[in-house]
Amino acid sequence: MTRGTRTPPPGHAGRVGLWAAVAVMAVAGAGNLGTDLGPWYQALRQPPWKPPDLWFGPAWTLIFGFIAWSGARGWLRADAQMRRRLAWAFGLNGVLNVAWSWIFFRLRRPDWALVEVLPFWLSIVLLVWLLSRIDRVAALLMLPYLCWVAFAAALNAAVVRLNAPG
Repeated sequence: MTRGTRTPPPGHAGRVGLWAAVAVMAVAGAGNLGTDLGPWYQALRQPPWKPPDLWFGPAWTLIFGFIAWSGARGWLRADAQMRRRLAWAFGLNGVLNVAWSWIFFRLRRPDWALVEVLPFWLSIVLLVWLLSRIDRVAALLMLPYLCWVAFAAALNAAVVRLNAPG
C-alpha cells in the first residue's frame, strides 16, 4: 500500500480517534486493576535506578496517548486487509500488556512476568513494523512504548535477580 493515500470520509477520523482512545483506556484500566502496590510489592528489593512509583502513572498516560494516536493514524491510512492485521496486533498487544500486570502483581510472580515480557515487547515490534508500512509517524509514535517496555523488562529482570532465594 502506498503511504498516506487514503482519505477518510468527513467525521470518520473523529470516530476512529474516539474508538482508539476507548480501546487504550480499556487496556489501561484492566492493567491498573491488576496492579497492586501494597505490602508485597513494597517489600521487594528494587534496583537503585528504579524511578519513583509516582512517575509510572504519568509515563503510562503519555504512552497510552501515543498508542491511541498511532492506532488511529494507522487505521485511517490502512486498507481493509491491513486493518484486520492491525486489529489483531493491537488486540494481542493489549492482552499481553494486561497479562504482565496481573502476572507480576496479582500472581506475585516477577519471574513469570519476565518470561511474558518478551512476547509483550515483540508484539510492540510487530506493531511498529506494521505501522511503518502505512504511516511513518504512526510507527514513530510507538517507539516510546517500545523503549518503556524494554526499560520495564530490565527493571523486571533486576527485581527477579535481587529477590531470588538464597
